[in-house]
This record gives sequence, structure tokens and C-alpha cells, in this order.
Amino acid sequence: MDTITLNNGVTLPALGLGVYQSAPEETAAAVATALELGYRHIDTAAAYFNEKEVGEGLRRAALPRDEVFVETKVFPSDFDFEQTLHAFEKSTAKLGVEYLDLFILHQPVPDRFERTIGAYQALEKLLADGRVRAIGVSNFTRRHLDLLLAEAGVVPAVNQIELHPYFQQPDVQAAGAERGILTQAWSPIGGITFYPGPWREDRRNVMQDPVIGEIAQKHAKSPAQVMLRWGIQHGRSVIPKSTNPERIAQNLNVFDFTLDDADMERIDALDTGMRTGPDPDEPRGDFYDRPIPEA
Repeated sequence: MDTITLNNGVTLPALGLGVYQSAPEETAAAVATALELGYRHIDTAAAYFNEKEVGEGLRRAALPRDEVFVETKVFPSDFDFEQTLHAFEKSTAKLGVEYLDLFILHQPVPDRFERTIGAYQALEKLLADGRVRAIGVSNFTRRHLDLLLAEAGVVPAVNQIELHPYFQQPDVQAAGAERGILTQAWSPIGGITFYPGPWREDRRNVMQDPVIGEIAQKHAKSPAQVMLRWGIQHGRSVIPKSTNPERIAQNLNVFDFTLDDADMERIDALDTGMRTGPDPDEPRGDFYDRPIPEA
């Protein structure tokens, strides 16, 4: 497993298991299976409503705590300084851990950014207190990063964004690179093309792209493995989601081949510039006010 060193010296496995949209009843088994197969990085979020099941999967695997990189996200309904400190307590209690390896803000929420700043200041305190090993953000654009860093004392270690061959966000990646912020790809194999919503009427499935298919055939790999390898070779962290044991194993098997320059260039050229997940600048009102239950 390749590792990546964050801007504060903490290392994380380049590939992890994501559990977005994993049903709670399937999540514990998926996490335990992944850890048994060799994964050492699990990504979840308070708003996925499966942190307890992730914790159960961690317990089933029975690995030493310091061998598993655990990250989760605080949801906007828990933004602001004191509320975010409490969100940490809720998440760690559900996960059954005393500290987090990475704690990130789930959305920038630009229409109430003062609360976003308060939440990030809480992350900074948790970092200073040794309760978390690294802090970061998710779905931030260059503008959001600029606004945050005008107030923040700690540069985020990670910005987790939608990133796959059809939506590569080069400006956001560049904004992170300029500041030493690791880009972490959610939906790295394009699964978000199945995310429900009226703004996705013309969504396309990157898994069926002929270029990806040709490169997969060339290397005797699956389209998913090719896309994960592409992300890793670009120096990104990738967190594919699956609850299927065979696919969980397959997604891990991406460290025994290398894409050549021509392969990388062909995949880079697939960018459509079209977002398939939610627009982080779009106000989402009641959705961001969804309460996160206590542990």
C-alpha cells in the first residue's frame, strides 16, 4: 500500500474504503472485510449515519488502533465552535475511538461562512489538544479556501472533493497544491453518476467509457482499477466505496501495475468539467440543518 505524507507530517494510506451510501446493516461487514483484506484507511461522515457500524467493523477486525487511519466529517448543522467540539464527541463515541486521524468539515456553506469559520477553529483546537492528528475540509473551491485561510491559523491537510475522469477540478487541485493541501477524491470511479437529483438528468457512467475500457483491457484490469490507479499516480488519496467483498478486494489490487504516460494523458483528456454531485456554492437550506443524532 502506497502512503502519502500530509503537510503536518502525518501519513495516510493512499487508498481507503469509503462508506457513503453504504446501508448501516452492510457497513460493519464491509469495514471488517476491508481491514481483513489489507485496507488501513476508512472514511465516513456523521451525515452518512453509519459511524456506529464503522465502529463495529473496526472492533470486528480487532487491529491495533494506530494501524487504522480513521477519518470522519462534521456536518453543517453542527458547525460553530462549541457545536463542532460536541460533534467530535458524538463521532468518536459512535466510532468507539478516543481520537481521529483526520477530522474535516463536510461542506463550506458559503451563505453562513461565519459558522464554517467557527467550526474550523474548533478543529484547530482539537488538533492542538491532540484529539485529532490532522484536520481538513471537503468540497471547498479555491474561493472557499481563500476565505478560510484569511481567518485560519492552520492550513487544512486535506480537501476531499468530487474527482473522477469526467470531473477533475484542475483549479481546485491547483489551489490545494499551492498550499500543500492534499486532494482526496470522493467518487474516484465515478459512482456519483448515480446520485439522485434533478440536476443530473444527463449524467454519464464513466465505468462504461470506451477509453477507460481499452486501457483496462490493455492492463488486464477492471475500469475501476484503472481509475483508482490513475488517481494514485497523480498523487491523490482515493476512497472508493463498496460493500461487495469481491469489489472491495479488487479495488485494493491496484499496486501491481502502472499506467504509462499515454494512458494517463488519455484519461486526463476525458474531463467534461461537469459536476455530478451537489454544487458547494448552492444554498441547501433545510438539508444543511438536518440534525445529527447523539451517540
